[in-house]
Amino acid sequence: MEIYTILSQIDLGSYAMPVFQRGYVWNRDQVRKLMNSLYRGYPIGELLVWNTTTDPAISKGDGPLTPGNVNLILDGQQRVTSLYGVIQGKPPKFFDGNSNSFTNLYFNVADETFEFYMAAKMKNDPAWISVTDLMQQGASEFIQKRMLENPENVPFWLSHMKELNRLDAIKKLDIHIQTVSGPDKTIDVVVEIFNNVNSGGTKLSKGDLALAKICGEWPEAREVLKDILSSYRTAGYDFTMDWLLRCLTVYLTGQPYFNALGQISPDEIKKAIPKANEVIGTCLDQIGSRLGLDHARVLGSVFAIVTMIGYLRHNNWELSDSAEWDKLLYWYVHAFLWGRYAGSTESVLAQDLNTISRGEGIEGLIRQLRQMRGDLTIRPEDFWGWSTGARFYPLLYLLTRTSHSRDWGTNLELKNKLLGKNSTLEVHHIFPKAYLYEHGKTKSIVNALANYAFLTKDTNISISNRAPEDYMPEYQAKCPGAIETHWIPMDPKLWKIENYEKFLEERRKLLAQAANSLLDSLYHSRMEEPAIIQSFATKSFDNAQTEEEEIDDMTSWMEEHGLNTGVANHQLVASDGTEVAIIDLAWPQGIQVGLSEPIALLLNESAETQAAVSKYGYRYFTSTEELKSFITNGYLS
Repeated sequence: MEIYTILSQIDLGSYAMPVFQRGYVWNRDQVRKLMNSLYRGYPIGELLVWNTTTDPAISKGDGPLTPGNVNLILDGQQRVTSLYGVIQGKPPKFFDGNSNSFTNLYFNVADETFEFYMAAKMKNDPAWISVTDLMQQGASEFIQKRMLENPENVPFWLSHMKELNRLDAIKKLDIHIQTVSGPDKTIDVVVEIFNNVNSGGTKLSKGDLALAKICGEWPEAREVLKDILSSYRTAGYDFTMDWLLRCLTVYLTGQPYFNALGQISPDEIKKAIPKANEVIGTCLDQIGSRLGLDHARVLGSVFAIVTMIGYLRHNNWELSDSAEWDKLLYWYVHAFLWGRYAGSTESVLAQDLNTISRGEGIEGLIRQLRQMRGDLTIRPEDFWGWSTGARFYPLLYLLTRTSHSRDWGTNLELKNKLLGKNSTLEVHHIFPKAYLYEHGKTKSIVNALANYAFLTKDTNISISNRAPEDYMPEYQAKCPGAIETHWIPMDPKLWKIENYEKFLEERRKLLAQAANSLLDSLYHSRMEEPAIIQSFATKSFDNAQTEEEEIDDMTSWMEEHGLNTGVANHQLVASDGTEVAIIDLAWPQGIQVGLSEPIALLLNESAETQAAVSKYGYRYFTSTEELKSFITNGYLS
């Protein structure tokens, strides 16, 4: 099919650009190379489309459409989006990305090269022409206008008619289209086909394809769902489109499979979205108010919320009393502690939702956890993890928020209703990081979970980098009993640097004892019942240490620019399985998978760690500013 025909079909709605999560990610260099290949007659590959049924009552695009089907472009989205932007002079309707990547592309008729507009270089040189202007006007009209505007340049334009016609002819080039169709081509099958065809690129998820199908019938769906995700981010949560679609699927069908969502009419989906959003909000309100887990970093397991939605659905959207909520939350905590959804998420969700549909209730869900774990008792060694990414990190936060823990400097109880905007919680290193690094401690033991406590920002700042043996007595005298509410070993000998490992060992014991006691009271509904805060509006963020903030900022920055967000706290291991280093933020397969070298962000690391990471083929950066500059120049310019 001719390129211009494909673009016209997009405008009509017969061909749809699937609105995948990553959106448009190409940079200017990739667009320039694409146009150069087309101009010179080089192959650019075929398109893979999925011909799928739609609601016959819905008309898509700007004109009438033969009802009943739509062709969703699966492989070739970046190429077609680039061509649409360059030829039509604007992004396609469902565009999500940086339009600067394809706007203002110019062509030099003298040396037949493509570059993006630079006034200093091109302003007074007639050889540089706007590719979009030529495509919109056609070669003949374009040349006539230029001749009329500047008669003295007539010989110049006549001498370059061949190049202009060749450039204009790009619109009429044929691209082979391979179509996947038939009733047997379910979402699962099409995703497998796509990922086999596109094995070297970004993988397509089932959620991506489910969303593409919905948008093929209801173009505004993605913006509606993005607005919901944006409201969650404002409230402190960072959910993905895949997760939201999974919640919607369970809300509508009671099952986790996206194939089921594909059978629901757009009208039903429209009606369900605000109601599903309310149910999600109810779950977040309960988790935030009863457990104190009120933002993304401490939420634990987002997929356990999907199962909670299934449980509420089975119970006609209302639980009998607070005791039933407490038992469901007991299950929720253990689900994230033991990594219930860390493996094959969809199959585990199906197992848990089937347990619910059989009427086995919360006890059935808890029994599944016991079968998986064998024992739900928390032991000291379970608090062995490190960093804010540790599975038991949310539990430490939960204990602080629900056990009348008090701030060491103000004696303030660290609970939702007592925390205002100026009293946010921060991660406090009981043995300060700088102090431990000075004494040769490694990153993992410096950031050991048992070395964390949550305090108000002012108290955290006032303690600064002082050793525990120096500041503990001061705060013990200022607010008697407050330190103990954080399960701190009170033997002063353990506050000395030479006994740091012993301190961690003793604190793990205290934390395990407190956790078992709290979860037991939750199971038997003996916990103090808090007021439920509606609409997850009150947040008290733990701002964590500077390194964590920098990593979060870097991840968000990458996402905003449509790039691979990387892997936080990536474990680099040797071929024999031994740990080489922990990389703060890593791209083991490159910023563009398979197309660039491995990249590492190393914050406050030793020269030995930097050398080790470099030895394993990583290009490393020691600051986010340095890394952003590298990415901007290499991938966004």
